[in-house]
Amino acid sequence: MVSTRPDVSIVIKALNEERHIAGAIESALAALAGIDGEVILADSASTDRTIEIAARYPIKIVRLNRLAERSCGVGVQLGYQYSRGRFICLIDGDMRLHRQFLPAAIRFLQDNPGCAGVGGIIAEREAGNLEYVKRAGARDADRLPGAVDHLDCGGVYRREAIVTAGHFGDRNLHSREELELGARLRALGWKLARIDVPAIDHYGHSGNAYALLRRRWATGIAFGTGEVVRATLGRSSFWLALRKMRRELCLLSAVHVWWLALIAAPFLAGTAAGGAIAAMLLGLLPFAVMSLRCRSVHLGLYSVTAWNVYAAGLWPGLASRRVDPAVWIDSTVIHEATSIDGRTAVA
Repeated sequence: MVSTRPDVSIVIKALNEERHIAGAIESALAALAGIDGEVILADSASTDRTIEIAARYPIKIVRLNRLAERSCGVGVQLGYQYSRGRFICLIDGDMRLHRQFLPAAIRFLQDNPGCAGVGGIIAEREAGNLEYVKRAGARDADRLPGAVDHLDCGGVYRREAIVTAGHFGDRNLHSREELELGARLRALGWKLARIDVPAIDHYGHSGNAYALLRRRWATGIAFGTGEVVRATLGRSSFWLALRKMRRELCLLSAVHVWWLALIAAPFLAGTAAGGAIAAMLLGLLPFAVMSLRCRSVHLGLYSVTAWNVYAAGLWPGLASRRVDPAVWIDSTVIHEATSIDGRTAVA
């Protein structure tokens, strides 16, 4: 018999992931072995072969109708609004899910009823892009086993918790949607955790890191920090989100101070030559410091460049227009499937 409420819905959010989507879907189907579940691809109107490739598999595919609504948050909510599972596993189209993680995550949530979601160990597999090299070398407390503030790179969530939070992903956020979700859940008294079980292989974007920064500006991803502040302003999750981003916000504030100092230096120096030298030295200082700190000139240059991009992105994020994040997202089901006794079959 067909279950009206499967145990697990695996939501894969994607935009132009033709290189990785087959691996993501196959890993999701493999993870459902012996589990009553469904796989939903939430596609943000891809223009490459993502949907063509995905349609070969017995999964549900839903597509965003309006290109202007593309965002990381809309992908999360799009998949959720079509999901039926008691638990929702969220991954990206450039990830592969480890088979052992899903049953371990479900057991953890069953044993810890106050926990809204659980993640596992993330492995960054993209070694050719400075962004992911830098990320892999960072020691982020939210990526270590134990209690965490949010589930970076997805995880398994309890539907009951999402219902109390009003919505899964905030469609207005072009990035940092997992951080905002974590703050919203914790403000309601829920907890989040990460277990010491391999969960995700993340392949990320290959190619030039500076091209990736340009793309993040063009797509609004660079505006995410400001958008989170805007989304949480006046809500119980505001101070939780702010505390989580405090180091980042301090850094972006320091970049603004650096900009002002660069502008002021020529006027404060006694001579034109002195002003030029002061501005040059001040301009080179953060690049030199970060190159020494990272023990790499390339990583140092990229780090400071990225800071400038995200500092500039703070303002359009703060000024962004918001729509009700719980309103139904205009979308189309373009491939249907059902789940039967843990095995997925085309309807």
